[in-house]
Amino acid sequence: MTGESGRRLELGPLGRRLFAAFAVVALSSVALLTAAALVGTDRGISTAQQADRQRIADRTAAAAGAAYRRAGGWSAADLGPTRTLADGAGAVLTLWDADGEVILSTAASSDGAGHDADMPGSGHGMGHGGAAASGGSASADVVSDGSTVGSVRLRFPYGSGTAGRNIAWGWVGGAALAALALALAVSWYVTRRLTAPVVRIARTAHALAAGDHTARARVDAPGELGDLSRAFDSMADDVTHAEQARRSLAADVAHELRTPLAALQAGLEELRDGYADPAPARLAALHDQSLRLGRVVGDLAELSDAESARLSLNTTGLELADLVRRAVTDREAELRAAGLTVRTRIGTEPLPVLADADRIHQALGNLLSNSARYCRPGDTVTVTASAEDDAICVEVADDGPGIPADELPRVFDRLWRGSAARDRSVGSGIGLAVVKELITAHGGNVTAFSQPAGGTRIVIRLPRDHAARSSGDRLAPR
Repeated sequence: MTGESGRRLELGPLGRRLFAAFAVVALSSVALLTAAALVGTDRGISTAQQADRQRIADRTAAAAGAAYRRAGGWSAADLGPTRTLADGAGAVLTLWDADGEVILSTAASSDGAGHDADMPGSGHGMGHGGAAASGGSASADVVSDGSTVGSVRLRFPYGSGTAGRNIAWGWVGGAALAALALALAVSWYVTRRLTAPVVRIARTAHALAAGDHTARARVDAPGELGDLSRAFDSMADDVTHAEQARRSLAADVAHELRTPLAALQAGLEELRDGYADPAPARLAALHDQSLRLGRVVGDLAELSDAESARLSLNTTGLELADLVRRAVTDREAELRAAGLTVRTRIGTEPLPVLADADRIHQALGNLLSNSARYCRPGDTVTVTASAEDDAICVEVADDGPGIPADELPRVFDRLWRGSAARDRSVGSGIGLAVVKELITAHGGNVTAFSQPAGGTRIVIRLPRDHAARSSGDRLAPR
């Protein structure tokens, strides 16, 4: 259980790289957004604080102007309310008259004559409510009855308003950490979703390479990853089936070759050791065994050639009716020698296909030879060619002994021979397998039908060549 959990948490090299990339992107994005939030927050707080300071400076200047009007001048003016406003804001107040002389300075005791150089300057002459605030200060003109009679400046101590910044920065920092943690969690999840199927497919591939032909990925993932998993499993199934077919073929070939080889070896040893005379009958029997070996080897070579036909097809536009007639003509002597009657049923409608003429002729010849081999003398073989919706069909039918129902699904298997073939010791079980390979290579299919009372039909369907010309310009086989 622990090992399985560890595998689920394992990312692998690709996963680690993806997670590192996601983490760098997340960290960079969070850092950039945090910096922007801090700068924006700081500027917003500074602007708000400066506006508050300017409002306090305006109220202080208004109080000083009211005192000036009540006293008729600065000498008898009651500046207590003005000083109270400044002290309440925690600011240092400096008040000048219109000539720039200091009327009041709440920092005189600590700064001494330093305020003499702190002239109204930028605040003076800016009009009512004008501010020349820079840093931690704000200034305003003192106006009485529409005339500027002086100016005030409030200097706020360093660090005032930092509490608001600290609170804001604390929230921004906390949000940044939460966003970073969420981004890393999402990055981990996405990385796992992306790499888990790939890791599982890689493990399955290693298992297959190690000889475990039952290993399958079976990953249920969306999109291309799911398609990749299903394609890999399908490929693994094909490889397994091909391996099984290879082993079966090797076993079947060994079985097919063992009997004639054993008979041939035994006969030759008898002749060599003098246990039998080299009579013509004995030599003919040995010759038949060598011919059987030759037929098996030739059939195997033909099957191998048919299996590679897809890579070597020389396709062209054909009129299949002419090709069927030629195949029947080439095999007619063999069929008649077997005592069979041959009939053809080919209409006048065009039967255009895109195919390799030699390969289709080979497939049709195998079907006709198969009929000659298994039908009884006096039976009839009927070859029919016709057109369906999107296919051209060729049917080779006979009224011979037929194929048992339990053997019918295997008639196109390699090296498989039915009970009739085994009883009569004919055929190698390759002819129909060659037909299937050749027709499949053309994108068609071949099907066998048989009735319990006798008679067999083998139907070939090839795709119609829709690009072929009309029936007035019929195509001929190459």
